[in-house]
Formats: sequence, C-alpha cells, structure tokens
Amino acid sequence: MKIDKRFNELTISQYKHYIDDYKKYTDFNVLGLYRSICENEKLDLEAKIEIRDYANITFLKTFEFYQLKDPDTYFNLITLGKELTKPDEYQIWENIRTNQERILKDKKIKHRNFGTYSKHNCGIDWCPYDGLMIKKGSKFTESEIHFDSDHKDYGAKKKSEKNKKSRKNIQKIIDDELDLI
Repeated sequence: MKIDKRFNELTISQYKHYIDDYKKYTDFNVLGLYRSICENEKLDLEAKIEIRDYANITFLKTFEFYQLKDPDTYFNLITLGKELTKPDEYQIWENIRTNQERILKDKKIKHRNFGTYSKHNCGIDWCPYDGLMIKKGSKFTESEIHFDSDHKDYGAKKKSEKNKKSRKNIQKIIDDELDLI
C-alpha cells in the first residue's frame, strides 16, 4: 500500500495511524516523517511534541542516527517548544558533534559523507549544483564533519618533505664532508 499523501498535511490521528502501521506502506519515509513534524502548519506546538515523542517510541534508533545524517532536522526536533539562549544552542550543537563522533566510531564507519554533508547546499536558489551529490573534498563541498580529535597532518607533511630532501641530499653532504678532510 501507499500513503499517497504528504506527511506535512496529516493530522495527529493520521500520524499515529501511519506510524503504527508503517510496515504496510511501501512509500513510508521516516526522515520525511520527522521533517514534516516541523513543517506541518496544521499542528500546534503541543501536537508536534506529542507526535515526535510518539514516533520516537518506534523509531528512536533511527532518530538518534539523524544526528549524523541530518543534524538540522534533529536539532529542530529536540528543541521544539524550548526557549534557548545562545549558550544553550552552542551546547546542544557540541553534544550533537560529540554524538556524531561516537556514532561513527561505534559503527566503525570510516567515511563522513552522509546525508546533508553529501549534497551541495550553498543556499543560492539559482545554483545549478544545489542538491547535487558531491564527492568529499571537492570544490563544491559546503560543509564537512570535523571533530576536535581529528588528526591534523600538516606538520607530518612538512616533516616528510624535509626528510625526503635530506635523503636526496645525503650523497652531497657525504661528498662535502669528504672534501673537507
């Protein structure tokens, strides 16, 4: 069966029905469900919080993975109904980054090309690359996942180049030493 309806047009009872019977629908999209909770203009704040909590009963593990896949949606959902100060926001984002690192480590995932981090998103409406899947490290990359524990290899490169030069010049150094004797 198919839902054939946009999630952000549903009522509370319809949300609960589709969440309960999600296995019956071939076009059920959990990320779409969570995004629609924030976008649904028919629902008031209490209803959005109720649906989020109800969906988390079934999809908690998936919801937690959205910290990595779609951190903006995750942030919007966990802050529903909360009055945040700037330090609160910074702390929540710091917790998200810490959890992203933990999830990558626990799942033993080496790459960091996930969800919103794998698409070009410059914010310009007319950009021909907007929404296009991109390769990590390309010039179209807008955001990448970075952690404080990341190894910075700049110093190692400089040391490697210095050692390479000295290995190439070793014979010249030996000859110069022999000439002095």
